[in-house]
Amino acid sequence: MATVEAAVLSAAMTAPPDAAAPDVAQLLFGTTEPPPFPAANIFPLEWRTETTKLVEIYESGRDPGWSPARLPWDTLDPAALTPDQRYAISYWFALLSVFDSSGPAAFARAMIRTYEQHEEDPVRKCFFLVTRDEVNHEEICQRVITTLTPGGPLGHAPTTDLGKLGLNNVRWYFHNGARYWNGYKSAVDKYPLAILFTSFLMGEVAAATLFHGMHQRSTIPLLKEAFRCVGKDEARHMAICLAVLAKLLPRLSADEKAMITKQLRAGYVFLSGILYEPPEQFWELGPTFRPAHRMLEAVARGAGLGILTLDERRENWRAAVLKMKGLVEPHGIAFPAIPEIGIDGATVAFDPDDIIPVF
Repeated sequence: MATVEAAVLSAAMTAPPDAAAPDVAQLLFGTTEPPPFPAANIFPLEWRTETTKLVEIYESGRDPGWSPARLPWDTLDPAALTPDQRYAISYWFALLSVFDSSGPAAFARAMIRTYEQHEEDPVRKCFFLVTRDEVNHEEICQRVITTLTPGGPLGHAPTTDLGKLGLNNVRWYFHNGARYWNGYKSAVDKYPLAILFTSFLMGEVAAATLFHGMHQRSTIPLLKEAFRCVGKDEARHMAICLAVLAKLLPRLSADEKAMITKQLRAGYVFLSGILYEPPEQFWELGPTFRPAHRMLEAVARGAGLGILTLDERRENWRAAVLKMKGLVEPHGIAFPAIPEIGIDGATVAFDPDDIIPVF
């Protein structure tokens, strides 16, 4: 048979240009299959749909309804603020950027993973949607920082003691951001989608909680509107996570449920860096970080940024975590103990090199 196939192909390839076209049936008779497709490759491409809810979310989110460039940035007047107020507001957005500005890279990497794992088409599209939104959220951080502290956060030289403390704090936070990214890179490719999405949902619940509170309290019109827009995006991200998890959580193995418990604890530790106060378990910080952080927050709050008090943040974070608890426990997933905010549960180990939440 191989000899016949070779003869057919040879005749087709060596026929002179003006010869009659080969017979289609003869060509089909001579076809062969390519080698098997390699694992974790984006090919072969396909467009399978299983979760119609994700299609609806994607279609409704094609136009987010806002753009960072269309916000009234001309109303954010640095001259209307004292130097320390400018440093303090810029500082807070630099801390936020550890979470929001890592979002585009984190979700883009996860989107590539969904292609390599041949997830259904609307899952891939929704990851694209979230990645686009995260670029917008990063731009908010970028514009505030560069408006109030040109060249900031690290390329601006503050002139006051408080500003210098803020710059040192930002360096420490970026150090921890680099550690998070190393852990995320190693973790994102080894866990199934259910574990990733549960971790992502923890971040989205946290983000929705933060931006809702900031929108309510901020008295700077530009930033109040920015928080409203970002919060709307985060609500859409939550809906995506919930739609995916509704399908995946009932299928989990016992080992996968145990891993989710561990990752929920990791999510609390990492996300508390912006939602509450950075716990010791992950955050490596300089000796002056916490007192300087509280002073900077107080100045930013006095300037109208809308930062909740520590007690208010603790209660908001607790309410968000309890919501998460109510979402996973019906599926037989043990929720981790979080004694810092008064939540009982399972005691789990924490590995700082294995963190996958995305804000």
